[in-house]
Amino acid sequence: METKYSMVKQNIKSKILDGTFNSQQRISSENDLMKEFGVSRHTVRIAIGELVNEGWLYREQGAGTFVADRSKEENRAEKKTKNIAIVTTFISDYIFPSIIRGAESYLSEEGYQVSLYSTNNNHESEMRILENLLSQNIDGIIIEPTKSAFSNPNINYYFNLERLNIPYIMINAFYDELEPICLIMNDEKGGFIQTEHLIKLGHKNIVGFFKNDDIQGVKRMKGYIKAHRTNQIPINPTNIITYSSEEKKIKPVEELKKLLASGEQPTALVCYNDELTLFLLDVLREKKLHVPNDISIVGYDDSFLAQASEVKLTTIKHPKNELGETAAKMIVELVKVKEGNSRKSDVKVETVVYEPELVLRSSTRKL
Repeated sequence: METKYSMVKQNIKSKILDGTFNSQQRISSENDLMKEFGVSRHTVRIAIGELVNEGWLYREQGAGTFVADRSKEENRAEKKTKNIAIVTTFISDYIFPSIIRGAESYLSEEGYQVSLYSTNNNHESEMRILENLLSQNIDGIIIEPTKSAFSNPNINYYFNLERLNIPYIMINAFYDELEPICLIMNDEKGGFIQTEHLIKLGHKNIVGFFKNDDIQGVKRMKGYIKAHRTNQIPINPTNIITYSSEEKKIKPVEELKKLLASGEQPTALVCYNDELTLFLLDVLREKKLHVPNDISIVGYDDSFLAQASEVKLTTIKHPKNELGETAAKMIVELVKVKEGNSRKSDVKVETVVYEPELVLRSSTRKL
């Protein structure tokens, strides 16, 4: 259980790290902190005392307590290692090991120490990781946004990274309000290609499954809708199934079972990614439906899962390793610019958008 003084201490520290309290700024008085947290003066003094001892705050007799300028201490400290953090929603699952390997290989060659973090697509975890990174002498960050379809509650931490001149780039998605340098796929076009491939094979009753808390899923769904409209095929609203990250193993499976039991069996499925495709293939096996004879299915990402089962998936190619390596090269260039080892006019680090490409295998057929 968190103690009262540690709660006060963490709150003050978080406000420093997210830029609410800037260096040399006076923090709330002891009386204000007592009222805010409903604690004693003794508790407040313990919390402030520890932050002073750790170099986060300093006291001025008769004036109050102020935020220390930690950047000066870090600049004076001898820097023995170069550090880049890689933050993804997941680390060991799905396509993420390939992305991380691509980045890690290049960064190691360039003499950087790499720290890996996973948010588990959770904003609270993202906040703790950003606080941790802002507490360290980090050179740069490669980060995959958490639940990028939603407004981000941690946006102040990114503003603080910019204020401290710590470069960061985003992969797979980005927070629109920040307009960061990023490496992404043209996911709307990818969703369009998935769906139009099936339409050109004669399919009209196509069910789409899309994750709705990441912008990738929202864009892919838009592509699905656009393909129907472009080809003048009416969309049945019940054929669009959305789910959150927490629901990915349950809701799509349950919804597909309902559709198959309704008597209105679809002829094809468009899936948010290859991982989801395998969950749905289990349902089709259970119902003794054959792919592609009874139902066609298209994945996304061309992950190792696309060829892991007896059904070899038609899917959209994701750059994975290439994306990771390019992200690593870009962050190194930004670090060099920051350190004055490269002139800004000589280096162009710009957003990269990868165009989708359909990989044809045996999970789809012409009606």
